[in-house]
Amino acid sequence: MTNQTGYLWKDKKHHLWFPISFTTYYIEEDRLMIKQGFLNTTLDETLLYRIVDLTFHQTLAGKIFGTGDIILKTKVDSTPEIALKNIKKPMEVRRLLSQAIEESRRSYNVVGKEFYSTSSHEHMDLDEDGTCDFDHTPM
Repeated sequence: MTNQTGYLWKDKKHHLWFPISFTTYYIEEDRLMIKQGFLNTTLDETLLYRIVDLTFHQTLAGKIFGTGDIILKTKVDSTPEIALKNIKKPMEVRRLLSQAIEESRRSYNVVGKEFYSTSSHEHMDLDEDGTCDFDHTPM
C-alpha cells in the first residue's frame, strides 16, 4: 500500500494547480505528518487512530483545478482540528485516509470507548484482556 518513497500518500499544499508551497502533507506508517516552513521547519505528527471525523470541502475553483480541503477532527488536545488545504485529488485522499484510519484502529485494537473522556463520577477498569470498560458507579 506504500509507494516507493515509503509513504502511503504525500502531497503539497497547492495554489491553483501548482504545488508551490512550503507545506507538505504525508502519511508515514500510521501517522499523518504535516511539514511546514522553509528556513524554519515545523513537523506536526498525529496518530491516525486519533482521527475521529473527516470533512471534505471543495470550492468551484477547486473543482476546476482538481484540488480541495480535508478537515480532520481529532482526539488530541493540542490540535483538535487539522486542515489539509488545497490538496490534489481530495476525494481519493479522503477515501485513502478513511481506510488508513480504520486499519490503524484495528492494529491498535482501538474501539469507540477509547474516545470517551472520563468524568469525576466514572471509573475506568482494565479487563483481563487489557481493554478498558467504564463503570458508571460513583467513586
